[in-house]
Amino acid sequence: MSNRDRILQTARRLAITTGSVPSLDVVAQEAGVSKGGLMHHFRSRAALLDGIAGQTIDEMDEALLAAAERGDVVETWLRLSLSRDEADLYRALLVSFTDTGSATETLLARAAEASQRWENLLAAETGDSTTAAIIRLLGDGMVMNTVTGEALPSLESVLEWLEPRKANR
Repeated sequence: MSNRDRILQTARRLAITTGSVPSLDVVAQEAGVSKGGLMHHFRSRAALLDGIAGQTIDEMDEALLAAAERGDVVETWLRLSLSRDEADLYRALLVSFTDTGSATETLLARAAEASQRWENLLAAETGDSTTAAIIRLLGDGMVMNTVTGEALPSLESVLEWLEPRKANR
């Protein structure tokens, strides 16, 4: 594993366990690299945030593209939406987005582009862009409920509810 990957993995783990993205000093120490080694890859905390978010977007892209090949994008999207680790990571990233600088704007634009890609994969599977948008929003809501700790229906009950809607397309 490269130093960059180890740094991102460490920062992500710390963000999930602590609820916020830690300082560069803490990440460097926990990753077993010097601060200079960390800063070679991430010149600022904002760059580290971008790296974590970018890695998360890339992983979601990979998971949904693999799901598209299997024909289960909807189930994969909803299953990922119920992930406690992902919700904890999103909470940590949200806490860290306290400024509205250009790095945050760029990252939000990147997330919006990724969201559109994922919705397109959902549309390809369901055959309907409105159904795809609703499923994407359902997943987004499930993530938010997981972040806030609200009760969620089981994945099985959601998939059961969706089944007749998929059959009507």
